[in-house]
Amino acid sequence: MSAPDALPPLRDVVSLYGLAAKKSLGQNFLYDLNLTGRIARAAGPLENVCVVEIGPGPGGLTRALLREGAGLVIAIERDERCLPALEDIARAFPHRLHIIHGDALSADLKTIVSQYWSGPARICANLPYNIGTALLTQWLESEIWPPWFDKLTLMFQREVAERIVATPKERADYGRLGVLCGWRTQARILFDVPASAFTPPPKVTSSIVELIPRAMPRPCDGHVLSLITQSAFGQRRKMLRQSLKSLSIKGKAIDVLGVLSEAGIEPTRRAEEISIDDFVRLAQICQSL
Repeated sequence: MSAPDALPPLRDVVSLYGLAAKKSLGQNFLYDLNLTGRIARAAGPLENVCVVEIGPGPGGLTRALLREGAGLVIAIERDERCLPALEDIARAFPHRLHIIHGDALSADLKTIVSQYWSGPARICANLPYNIGTALLTQWLESEIWPPWFDKLTLMFQREVAERIVATPKERADYGRLGVLCGWRTQARILFDVPASAFTPPPKVTSSIVELIPRAMPRPCDGHVLSLITQSAFGQRRKMLRQSLKSLSIKGKAIDVLGVLSEAGIEPTRRAEEISIDDFVRLAQICQSL
């Protein structure tokens, strides 16, 4: 296969290599070329850009990213069954697809990208449902900011997407994820992808979310902010004086009433009523103790 047009339809590739989607890996394959193209364009423009794709499976989105002009795609795939299909794509797009067989949760993406690319880089992926939130949280808690990527274009279940973009105005959806995303990025839902577009079809609608890193978010330890929001929203019906009662930072118990007072937050308020800026302020105080 020496040219993009020589690639067979994705359904044929899945059949050829026996790539039945595995529920244990959170796999749902997207065959619709219009949709994969739309996702790739949402991640663009891609000329002279390195795109990291997590969980490419048989490579539907991978093809779209390359056809949209990505300078390099680094595809990280845990399922070794999918590697031959990805290698076919690599032959069709010489020197523009690098395949890594491994687990994205334990991969040092910054180091990997720096080994193959020196220009702009971003992440675009139909994230496996079972690790999507964990990956996003990991990227947002990075000690170094601005990060190595300039944009995230990611697919999540619709309910997760709504939590990502939520603010205190959407109390039912607002939580730890909304605080982390709102603190360090500008996040928005671009469009939905119906369950019928996938094989096998999931039981939920999916959404494409765009997250643009903020150049200068308020300084804060992402891990500390994450711990605070976990405690606060873990018991969201309780007042902060109660939900944060057992909070400890670096093994040290926190004087909850004291830090809330210093942050100017009423201890009788609940997590869903607290702004992102107030949570960041709370984290700043806790990490300085």
